[in-house]
Amino acid sequence: MLRIGIDLGGTKIELVALDQSGRVVIRRRRPTPQGDYLATVSAVGALVDAAEGELGQRCSVGVGIPGAESVFGGPIKNANSAWLIGKALRNDLQARLRREIRLANDANCFALSEAIDGAGRGAEVVFGVILGTGVGAGIVVHQRVLTGANRIAGEWGHNPLPLLTEESLPPAACYCGRCGCIESWLSGPALGSDHFRHAGESLTAEEIAARASSGDATCEQTLQRYERRLAKALALVVNILDPDVIVLGGGVSNVERLYQAVPQLWAAHIFSEVIETRLLRNTHGDSSGVLGAAWLWNADGTD
Repeated sequence: MLRIGIDLGGTKIELVALDQSGRVVIRRRRPTPQGDYLATVSAVGALVDAAEGELGQRCSVGVGIPGAESVFGGPIKNANSAWLIGKALRNDLQARLRREIRLANDANCFALSEAIDGAGRGAEVVFGVILGTGVGAGIVVHQRVLTGANRIAGEWGHNPLPLLTEESLPPAACYCGRCGCIESWLSGPALGSDHFRHAGESLTAEEIAARASSGDATCEQTLQRYERRLAKALALVVNILDPDVIVLGGGVSNVERLYQAVPQLWAAHIFSEVIETRLLRNTHGDSSGVLGAAWLWNADGTD
């Protein structure tokens, strides 16, 4: 059985179909009907119908979403696509598609994709981090997503940043209603806000990195602050989960110097004299989420 993956994003819905070797045989996308839940369910169904029509067969379906189920098969929570919140999305998609589907947080799908055949391939435990507009993470153990009793395993971004130093200034409010969340320090917008606070100019993460590499002292200081914060936040993960690999995704993951600087800095905060955990850049880029959704079903399409 071929596997279909759906990345149900806030602005677009993307579909891929994978053959038995994991090769993409179909890729399709369409705009998300923002604010319209029933139209969103219908759009996912139409994409699957069209793909199966081209393939000439029925497929397994996995769906990645920007949120989580409150309980198995229950209403969606913690979604930045607000029109999904409180809806029984799994049940409604299963009714529309007339089959069981697998549903997971998009960060979990990212981590799974990178664990199956990406940067974390062959590793027993992979922690996948998205450093983008928000900060999310997923945990994969033996190529299986760990969801947890409350369906929040990997919600690293909504823990407070540890070991405050220069961060002792009043912590920023997070959209979740808390203050000082890792997301409020380490997202792409947070990096830009930190630079603006210190330098009075608005720059993206890519612009800050480029200027730092050209010798801009203020941008260099901004990146050094970011690297210290990321190192402390990831050291917490290593001390608790002890993953083989941490894979970075999202826009900030394109800052190449992180992969050398952060492991040098996190050593001071990790409770081990030897650190084998590797910090790696993602392999599949923006496709990790939709590929991981397809991989929610294993090779036999049943488990």
